[in-house]
Amino acid sequence: MLRYNTQQKRLILPEYGRVIQDMVDHCLTIDDRDERTRCAYTIVESMAHLFPELKSGGQYHHKLWDHLAIMSGFELDIDYPCEIIGSSALNTRPEPLQIEYKTGAHLLYGHRIEDMIDMAIGMEPGEERDALSKFIAAQMKKTIAATHPDAASDERVFADLAHMSGGAIRLSSDNCKLHEYIVPTPVATKKKKKKNKSLT
Repeated sequence: MLRYNTQQKRLILPEYGRVIQDMVDHCLTIDDRDERTRCAYTIVESMAHLFPELKSGGQYHHKLWDHLAIMSGFELDIDYPCEIIGSSALNTRPEPLQIEYKTGAHLLYGHRIEDMIDMAIGMEPGEERDALSKFIAAQMKKTIAATHPDAASDERVFADLAHMSGGAIRLSSDNCKLHEYIVPTPVATKKKKKKNKSLT
């Protein structure tokens, strides 16, 4: 009677296949320690033949012995030729990444606008900084008009710019008038009706 893989024990390291796992399971049943160790060496040699590319990396034999220990559930009592990992090493979790999540205005306008704002903040007060600040505001309004046309007002842009610059750049309708961007409404195309040709 055929036995399907789904009916058999789940493989711990599937890349080595069921034959290697069966060899490991058999090795666990050997009572004599010396014979069990010899069997383990044979298994590792077979594993190395399956993945010859591992030889190009450093300490590939060490990696194979670690894999053998994992496949045995860390229950294989033999004379290992190197120090193997413990079961606790498989349960370690990496440190969480320190990612700065940005929301609101920072997320809406993107990094380029943030870079330009930082540049403007670092400039000396004067006409050049004022011109750059107004250019930034214009780009911000263009961006928000494309994504949120209903919210594309000068007051919204000025408030966002002041917030993103930490209050260093403050514009108002008294000293800055931004262009009104009109987002075109897509024209609905009419589908041509196919004429039904009547059979004569």
